[in-house]
Amino acid sequence: MLSIADTRTGRLVEIPSANRHLLRISVHVPVIDTGITPAYLRAPLVGDVLARTAELHGLQALTLLTAPELPQERVQALERAMAALGIHPPAAVGAYDQQEALGSPADVHVLAHGTDTDAADGARIDVGRVSTEPADEGAQPLLEERGPEGADPLAVRMLLLGHDHRTPVEATRAALAEAWQELRQWRRLVSSWAQEPSRPIPADLLKQAHAALADNLGVPAVLDMLRSVVGRADMPAGAKFETFAHLDRVLGLDLAREVGRPHPEVS
Repeated sequence: MLSIADTRTGRLVEIPSANRHLLRISVHVPVIDTGITPAYLRAPLVGDVLARTAELHGLQALTLLTAPELPQERVQALERAMAALGIHPPAAVGAYDQQEALGSPADVHVLAHGTDTDAADGARIDVGRVSTEPADEGAQPLLEERGPEGADPLAVRMLLLGHDHRTPVEATRAALAEAWQELRQWRRLVSSWAQEPSRPIPADLLKQAHAALADNLGVPAVLDMLRSVVGRADMPAGAKFETFAHLDRVLGLDLAREVGRPHPEVS
């Protein structure tokens, strides 16, 4: 069972209802006046994680991105930014009649901070705000921050996933650098573990992870679980690899990127 806390009532509701196997998601973003920042991408990211979680639980998902008053060039810029963050492309982007575009009323509305909807159907998820630092003159935008190995927008995804989707996030360069360092370490660990014989994911760990995701998208709890897996001496490397690879189906962090590449020894 996949449950979401409905902002309207504060209660957990099962989605999709009536034992259906298709989850219809409507993501609402505000009018974009300037460049694409993490503030515009958090709601699409939450919608992406919701769709991935549904698929992990054997459901199909259909996502519509509602972006009113958005000219085509900004739609294209938004699509490029979403792709950079590993967000699966929605079925449609723009100002659409919800029911006509989805084929039925939405099961869930995901609303970016500062947006609203008059739709009465489905559960409602209000996503917390994202604040960013003013850009220094000549500095790279947050979505193009560079580390020693080049640009990696998935560090922004890592940063946002580390917070409950309802809470505010400060997307500072220091926070982004910390997320990028952990992401890089995890990829190198996954690459190292991939060289060992495969082992099954411990059943209790798998059950705990799926339960956390099904309970109002508990992604931060899943990230904490993976941090504990890194340090477990009693868990074979092959099982660690399978655990990270399996949960990356929802996290979307491209954790197996370094598999097969030369890398320094990691512990």
